[in-house]
Amino acid sequence: MKSPFSDRLDRRTALKWIGTAAASSLIKPGAFALNSSPAAEPGVTIAAAYDGPGYGADPDVIKDYAPGELWPLTFDDHQRRTAALLCGLIIPADEHSPSASDLKIHDFIDEWVSSPYPQQAGDRKVILTGLIQLDVTSEARFGKKFVDLKSAQHAELCEELAIVKPEAAPDPSEAAKTKRSLQQFFRTFRNLTAGGFYTTPEGMKDVGYTGNVVLATQPKPPADLLARLGLD
Repeated sequence: MKSPFSDRLDRRTALKWIGTAAASSLIKPGAFALNSSPAAEPGVTIAAAYDGPGYGADPDVIKDYAPGELWPLTFDDHQRRTAALLCGLIIPADEHSPSASDLKIHDFIDEWVSSPYPQQAGDRKVILTGLIQLDVTSEARFGKKFVDLKSAQHAELCEELAIVKPEAAPDPSEAAKTKRSLQQFFRTFRNLTAGGFYTTPEGMKDVGYTGNVVLATQPKPPADLLARLGLD
């Protein structure tokens, strides 16, 4: 199987997915913003969201852009590998569709958190902080970064992050704060993964969405109209 790291999702496709996903109920901008600044976490340095002189017009989704041409992409190679692994764990391949990593949803997430729109700034902080904390937690427990763990260890950590148990009162310890932050990261990443995946043609097919297709029962347009449009 071809590695999800071998090439990138083409930029035009990623930008189209961003536009569609942003309008979808699968992604609710700002819904998962951290309550505290990521810079408050010990040893964590987070690149600021884009704060240039304005981003001008929205991208032309008909044009092909090179990576970084519109705005600098965020993920380094390690972050991209971690994001790809997480995408594949959240939506693995099955008999109906390829995995989210096969469809390069991690590149969609990179575009999402890199874009200069204000609504993405909160997700950017959550994702970058979470990727760092995920490795810190993984190394503390297993002695390796998340991408180097075995499948069973991946499953163990992801299950802990996915299942949030109600607390009578929040535990004020640093370990508990880190776990809550990681759970928030996982919810956000899972939401973005689903939003990107179900924006792709493969994801739409997986849920049976047919889109704008001609139905067998749909009446045929008038012949003169088809002739004027060159469709006769």
